[in-house]
Amino acid sequence: MKILVGISGGIAAYKSPDLVRQLKKSGVEVRVAMTKAATSFISPLTLQAVSGNPVSTDLLDPEAEAGMGHIELARWADLILIAPATADLIARLAMGMANDLVSTLCLATTAPIAVAPAMNLQMWANPATQDNIKQLQQRNISILGPDTGEQACGETGLGRMLEPAQLVAECELFNNQVELTLTGKKLLITAGPTREDIDPVRYLSNYSSGKMGFALAKAAFLAGAEVTLIAGPVNIESLHSIKRINVISARDMYKAVHEQITDQDIFIGCAAVADYRVSEVAHQKIKKNDQQLVLTMVENPDIIASVTTLKNKPFCVGFAAETTDVLKYAKQKLSKKNLNMICANDVSNCEIGFNSDCNQLTVINADGQSVIFEKESKASLSRKLINLIAEQLPSTQRD
Repeated sequence: MKILVGISGGIAAYKSPDLVRQLKKSGVEVRVAMTKAATSFISPLTLQAVSGNPVSTDLLDPEAEAGMGHIELARWADLILIAPATADLIARLAMGMANDLVSTLCLATTAPIAVAPAMNLQMWANPATQDNIKQLQQRNISILGPDTGEQACGETGLGRMLEPAQLVAECELFNNQVELTLTGKKLLITAGPTREDIDPVRYLSNYSSGKMGFALAKAAFLAGAEVTLIAGPVNIESLHSIKRINVISARDMYKAVHEQITDQDIFIGCAAVADYRVSEVAHQKIKKNDQQLVLTMVENPDIIASVTTLKNKPFCVGFAAETTDVLKYAKQKLSKKNLNMICANDVSNCEIGFNSDCNQLTVINADGQSVIFEKESKASLSRKLINLIAEQLPSTQRD
């Protein structure tokens, strides 16, 4: 895929080199075009170094073929990503102006265009900006963000540019090689660990990173599903287009699942939910008095089992993260919890266990049939698993 990154003159331009670097790392070929104002924030030489290509800043480039560099670049791109997109550039795009290289490229291309707004919260909320955004959307220009957070002016609110990792993930949506196997389906997934408080400074948890669950959520969204992701405490960015609900404890996750489960077609319980919590959380830090500390534990609610007993239950997929007798325990869980499918993985192997970027699964359905996915990246494995889930859906749910 070939992406032309257009950079306009906002402080968020300092993130552009990292954006270009991450796009290249994901296998994308990148070229960069900058407005004159953008060069005041970041050097073209920096962008040239990270992209590996010359950076274009002039509308009429005397070194380009026939001096028509804007036409060449517009034809070259599979996607034009404007990041950051200032209020000024958004206004000029809405008006169809072509008074610099970046705006001209957007008029001259037949490729999809995506815009990542970045501006002060008042500028974003201004009716003029909102009208301009609506104009762009009516022309099928994708608006990526903005996000909420602290801004360069010191205020906090809506207007921050999405982080580079989020933009890289969003760009995958424009890859026409994705098979839309879950178009029209609603999918709910849990990911990551849970934390169970002991006192105000300590908690019980596990080694789950959330990487598998987040990869599955992304793969499902790319396959056309409407995805809701309920995430435990992890440090992973998700697609901005995915509905994300952050939780901490098992009971938090249980509550969030049952608030979202209505009308879901598919439920994937990928989170490593703590089976137990302390019976009584101390209100103050527990002081070191004895050589032993005894904690009384009580069982947490079983999220997957509670979903599979619903009257109108969705297609339910569970995970069995085991260290011994992996298939034996996975089959027991499949039967005991009345799942449609279970994914067994050996977390004792550090190359495919918690925190790894790779995984290896044996997937077993309710009829006892199994499919083995050999070791590969969790991103690649997730796409295969989502396609398998789509194939296993009852015929009444496929249309």
